[in-house]
Amino acid sequence: MDTAELLKKVRKIEIKSRGLSNQIFSGEYHSAFKGRGMAFSEVREYMPGDDIRTIDWNVTARFNHPYIKVFEEEREMTVMLLVDVSASENFGTKQQLKKELITELCAVIAFSAIQNNDKIGVIFFSDKIEKYIPPKKGKGHILLIIRELIEFTPQNNKTNIALGLQFFTNVIKKRCTAFVISDFIDDADFSDALKIASKKHDTIALRIFDERENILPPMGLVKFFDTESGQIRWIDTNNAAVRNNYTLQSKKRENQLINLFNRSGVDAAHINTREPYIKPLMNLFKRRAK
Repeated sequence: MDTAELLKKVRKIEIKSRGLSNQIFSGEYHSAFKGRGMAFSEVREYMPGDDIRTIDWNVTARFNHPYIKVFEEEREMTVMLLVDVSASENFGTKQQLKKELITELCAVIAFSAIQNNDKIGVIFFSDKIEKYIPPKKGKGHILLIIRELIEFTPQNNKTNIALGLQFFTNVIKKRCTAFVISDFIDDADFSDALKIASKKHDTIALRIFDERENILPPMGLVKFFDTESGQIRWIDTNNAAVRNNYTLQSKKRENQLINLFNRSGVDAAHINTREPYIKPLMNLFKRRAK
């Protein structure tokens, strides 16, 4: 991709994601993701209805009149995006590839974050840590992240979610908000790593999927290529038993993921490549706000 085409793509994603962030997500994001706590702001005179537990007794004694301490939410946070860049993300049968959807989601979250004065960083992972962009603020930093999301080429094809989570918990020491964005197609067990990450940080899973990973239409004898392993298989999709087993295995994997997210205390949204991501993302934010 030449520079002009890359800049055009970056600009297109920036316009769309900033618009969604400004018009739809900014308020919901603020409500859904709280700051680190409450910080002292000022002292003011006591008014009827104020909580007596906030009275500043030293100031009250000095002025012989009740005063209270006022606290404000410490709004600034660090937001980390853990982005799966394995080969299975280069799949999509309808509106867009999983990779393209992930890029837009990351951009929307990033612009929502900077509107709230949050830092944002990214970890790209396959079955190795492909790239780490430390958290920073500013529009320029976000445009750098978007450029990387568009043009980054991973060295490896396979997936190791546990490795990405372990790197994250090791490199980010203070509690932050983390979005793990992946199709979560990983034969290895990452449950322990997810539970540890969830205990240390506010961890959210955004599962990206394509409907053809759930339902196999009758198309005759079809050659399937596994982009991560490089293996090729021929499957008779006209065989009803084959299609039913395919759907059952997909549903089983989905239920296992849902149970894992629930056991680990991880909020999750399941986002289809063929449908707008606004509704599932908004529903996630609203659930958290409640």
